[in-house]
Order: sequence, then structure tokens, then C-alpha cells
Amino acid sequence: MIENVKNPGDAVSETAAVPPGEMTLLIVDDDRPFLTRLTRAMESRGFQVTPAESVADGLAAVRRAAPAFAIIDMRLADGNGLDVISELKAVRPDSRGIILTGYGNIATAVTAVKLGAFDYLAKPADADEIYNALMALQHDKAELPENPMSADRVRWEHIQRIYELCGRNVSETARRLNMHRRTLQRILAKRAPR
Repeated sequence: MIENVKNPGDAVSETAAVPPGEMTLLIVDDDRPFLTRLTRAMESRGFQVTPAESVADGLAAVRRAAPAFAIIDMRLADGNGLDVISELKAVRPDSRGIILTGYGNIATAVTAVKLGAFDYLAKPADADEIYNALMALQHDKAELPENPMSADRVRWEHIQRIYELCGRNVSETARRLNMHRRTLQRILAKRAPR
């Protein structure tokens, strides 16, 4: 019988009561060192962990024995982690899955939750954050900010992010954004909108 081990400082009222026999956990991440560390950390918290390094391995694990919990990276070498969440929810609707990603944005968070993810965490997330998200009775819903970013600011930040990911190459950024090079240069020359 596996014991439900709590972190020191965790309030009992803030975590879900899960029967010890239901402490099965699937972790899907293609970053092997991270997967190994997280597997050990979750095993030390009482989980029976099944690690997987790809969407294919994750789907196979879900079909073999759907776990009560899952921690799934959004972007994997062979596809999207949301496929694993969808399959898990189809096979075991009472499961609780957390999506991890280094590419956090509102659209992917909404998609993840619609497909059945219980919560969404941006990388780097440590084992304590992940454990607390898995065991929370409900996930914290973000409140509407007092002064949300304008659409122009969101667009500008997206362009800046793509520009940086393209190594500050204007031509490559323009191609990826399906934008004329001169238009992009004008946008990059301006100050950030509020």
C-alpha cells in the first residue's frame, strides 16, 4: 500500500484526498534529465510513476493502464502533449492532468483546459509547484487584470519573441510571420505600445 506523502508546510485543506491505491502517475517529457529528476521527486511523494519520452509512449501507457494523474509536456519531439491529455480524459475521465510548457500563452492554456487538463504550468516548474498543482482541490483562476495589455502590445510582444527566436534575423522573422520585410522593420523600429 502506497502512502500519500505530503510536503512539509502543505495544508491538508489545500490538497485533494486521493485514495492511496490511486497514486498512479504518468510523466511525459522528452527532456530526459528533467524526466528522471521529476520521476524521482514524485516517487518520493508516494506516486507510482510511469515515465514516457514521447507522445507515442504516453499514448501507449494510457491505453495500457490509465493513471489517476499525469504531468505532460506540451511540445514533444513526435507531437503535441495535448494528444495524450485528450486520450487520458477519454479513457479515464476522473484523471487529473497537468500540462507543462516552455511556450506559455493564453491560447494554449485555454486549449489545454478544454481538452481536459486540470492545470497549466510554465517551465521551469519545480517538483513542489507541480505536486501542489496536481493535488489542489481546484486550480486558481486568474482574475481579470486591472490594466490588461492592449491588442497592439500583445502583437508587438509576439513579433519581438519571434524575432528573438529567429536570432534577430529580419528576413527570417518576416517570412515566419508572413509579413513584408519593410513592414516588419518599421514595427521593430517603433517603441513598444502600451
